[in-house]
Amino acid sequence: MLDANLKTQLKAYLERVTQPIEITASLDDGDRSREMLALLQDIVGLTDKITLIERRDDTERKPSFAINRKGADMGVRFAGIPMGHEFTSLVLALLQVGGHPPKVEADVIEQVRNLQGEFRFETYISLSCQNCPEVVQALNLMAVLNPNIRHVMVDGALFQDEVQQRQIMAVPTVFLNGETFGQGRMGLEEILAKLDTGAAQRDAEKMALKEVFDMLIVGGGPAGAAAAIYSARKGIRTGVVAERFGGQVLDTMGIENFISVKETEGPKLAAALEQHVKSHDVDVMNLQRAAALIPGETIEVKLENGASLKARTVVLATGARWRQMNVPGEQEYKNKGVAYCPHCDGPLFKGKRVAVVGGGNSGVEAAIDLAGIVAHVTLLEFDVKLRADAVLQRKLYSLPNVTVLTQAQTTEVTGDGARVNGLVYTDRQSGESHRVELEGIFVQIGLLPNTDWLKGTVALSKHGEIEVDAHGRTSVPGVFAAGDATTVPYKQIVIAMGEGSKAALSAFDHLIRTTAPAEEKAAIAA
Repeated sequence: MLDANLKTQLKAYLERVTQPIEITASLDDGDRSREMLALLQDIVGLTDKITLIERRDDTERKPSFAINRKGADMGVRFAGIPMGHEFTSLVLALLQVGGHPPKVEADVIEQVRNLQGEFRFETYISLSCQNCPEVVQALNLMAVLNPNIRHVMVDGALFQDEVQQRQIMAVPTVFLNGETFGQGRMGLEEILAKLDTGAAQRDAEKMALKEVFDMLIVGGGPAGAAAAIYSARKGIRTGVVAERFGGQVLDTMGIENFISVKETEGPKLAAALEQHVKSHDVDVMNLQRAAALIPGETIEVKLENGASLKARTVVLATGARWRQMNVPGEQEYKNKGVAYCPHCDGPLFKGKRVAVVGGGNSGVEAAIDLAGIVAHVTLLEFDVKLRADAVLQRKLYSLPNVTVLTQAQTTEVTGDGARVNGLVYTDRQSGESHRVELEGIFVQIGLLPNTDWLKGTVALSKHGEIEVDAHGRTSVPGVFAAGDATTVPYKQIVIAMGEGSKAALSAFDHLIRTTAPAEEKAAIAA
């Protein structure tokens, strides 16, 4: 099951296991059970600290396996074969059950251990989903730390009956005690915030005690991370407040244009950014949404949890989000057939009919990927022609199960109340309305800047982007901006990083000019 290279790597990791582990496999006579058994036998053969128990007469999902510390019931189970993106989840579960300490802040570990009640989580995933492992890994760790928590990862492609019964049309989808708990990417701290209702108030109280920052960066994507590193390297008091560290990068599958790195994946790059930032003296405040900016000699940033942070300079790096179609039915059927991540949710539509709305690079790439999974793809483009690169268009038009419609304006998403069953569009040339019967719609029509909270405070373009000059300065003294939220063209990771670095340097220049003694100001001006 595992090749020689993977076995060598895994053997090195398993040397960190300090306590004996039991893997209990629930199997039947199917091919998938045989594949799972081969995987588990490979793992057991790499170390004497793991033993394998086979069961065929229990009531657990088959195939599945539980990982437990010998003599304990730690509630970690994989229903499916955790390869692909989930192989890391398997490795971490083995290490953590085996006594290797997790790389998590001590106060977060304590918060997990103090949770009261019974929590039975089920996470439905697809092995091609880059957002799923973070959820799986967080819930597995919680199960290891707290005996009241149990978690099972369920491969939706393997347990299609459950997916149909529970009407799951997006991954990851998490159930808690049989009820829907959440969908989409969630980290450990975010899950805790939903379970621990007093956490937001405690966070606000802590933030109220923080001293004034020399530079506060709002946003934790590539631009915000670069700004934080450049600021911290100047030796000044630096803070980062972010809704989710990593930003859009977390939702990006393949990255092949990050200079000096031939290829990587978004979550890996986001983790590296966070690690780099935290290697400096930076106060990182994650899972915090900015609500208002109040200019002044000391600038105030109000947060949705009621807290306020103050700083001498601010760098706005709030990034952007997926643009929505804003047509009837879109919100009603979001995650019920309307999706925004083809890599994550595509496998759930295997053998079905889907549409992709948008003819740029992202839309055409989505259509190409989906064509290998689904029965048929209809791509709709508002313009008279596709806007994707020529090489992508050639590939698209070579596929037999793809229909391309140009000058097509999507006007409605239809459904049966539970899930999508069609899409209505207007032919912009003839004016006629048409309906396409399908089961899924993937929206790929660009991005919107996350700047709603800045309206009336900072000058914005007609598209809602923060207007900046060549130095990253905004219309408000002491406030700078960088990345996809600004008017700087070409929304690329490398550009965002460069702009974040520049904004931090400009903010530092502003800082030393406005806080230096009068005689130093005169010397600088001269």
